[in-house]
Amino acid sequence: MNVDKIRKDFAILNGKNPPIYFDNACTTFRPNSVLGKMNEYYEQYPSCAGRSNHRFGTRVTEELIKARRTVADFFNAKKESEIVFTRNTTEGINLIANALGLKKGEIVLTSDKEHNSNLIPWLVKAKSVGIRHETFKFGDLGDFEKKIKNVRLVSVVHTSNVDGTTQDVKEMAKIAHENNAVILVDAAQSAPHKPIDVRKLDIDFLVCSGHKMLGPSGMGILYGKQELLEKMDYFMAGGETVTNSTYTSFVPEKVPEKFEAGLQNYAGIIGFAEALRYLKKVGLGDVEKHEHELNKRLSDGLLKLGVKILGPEDAKLRGGVAGFNVGKMNPHEVSLMLDSYNIAIRSGMHCVHSWFNANKLAGSARASLYLYNTKDEVDFFLEKMKDIAKLAR
Repeated sequence: MNVDKIRKDFAILNGKNPPIYFDNACTTFRPNSVLGKMNEYYEQYPSCAGRSNHRFGTRVTEELIKARRTVADFFNAKKESEIVFTRNTTEGINLIANALGLKKGEIVLTSDKEHNSNLIPWLVKAKSVGIRHETFKFGDLGDFEKKIKNVRLVSVVHTSNVDGTTQDVKEMAKIAHENNAVILVDAAQSAPHKPIDVRKLDIDFLVCSGHKMLGPSGMGILYGKQELLEKMDYFMAGGETVTNSTYTSFVPEKVPEKFEAGLQNYAGIIGFAEALRYLKKVGLGDVEKHEHELNKRLSDGLLKLGVKILGPEDAKLRGGVAGFNVGKMNPHEVSLMLDSYNIAIRSGMHCVHSWFNANKLAGSARASLYLYNTKDEVDFFLEKMKDIAKLAR
């Protein structure tokens, strides 16, 4: 993978004093091709899809169809209609929570290391509907098998944003289906970094966000098996979710348009599809390998400094993520000191408050890598971390 060539595709990395950006688990930079494709919509055909039959409307409709096809191909969905456009991962999970028809007493099973986006919707449903929310230990298939009995829905993060570890969702899907449960996978932290084939994994639903994989913010997708989507109720109703209406009745639109109420983020959809084309051209297998190499270099350097790493010390088990703490130093202080050297990381509880609170941790610093990061950037980071580590002694 030619990282120097890739970096030329990102305007922010080609100005004066480009940043060392290690906060990719939060959001990534966007290549020029994505920005150009989004601007193309606003400059050449700024209209509505599926509504107007003039040339602008026809062009944006064609681009929307092409984008859905690109997403379906990227994840190997069986049908293009299995792809629903959303604002982000959070909306996709909430769509399932509110449209699946969960009833009082039914069990939703999650891991104990879920982002708030895959925890709070179930706690809200427990209050409003009376569902039961239960947890199993992240990555522990034995504990998962013990808890799966009588579960209606399994909703799990694929790759943790806390420490980068990944669960075996293929095996979890097999166990879930053997127990008559459906499975929803939060792929926000896995889809940008490794190939995902929804049919090989045999998962029922998948959600992810564009802003974590070179795409625009305010853009995400929900994949769902056709037969399951067709059985689901409305999440949001209004324009484009019906084919006809009277004062007393309406005819629902077919899937996926049934779940895409109102004017859509057309520039975002078109830009997201372009981001997927970019990633496919680079090759997610090469991206994953590159991240492993960088993370090994970074993690080995931190361990030599006596820095505590969250999760397994073997960087291969943590993808491109290194969560860490420097002695008793506040992680926000670590982040601010690195920022003074033009190095961006994240600090805090990373929207996984429940896990940090359960483990009596005040948070962590987190470096997360991506395809445009380099060995030189890692070495500069470690050089500055050496100075910071001395302050914690």
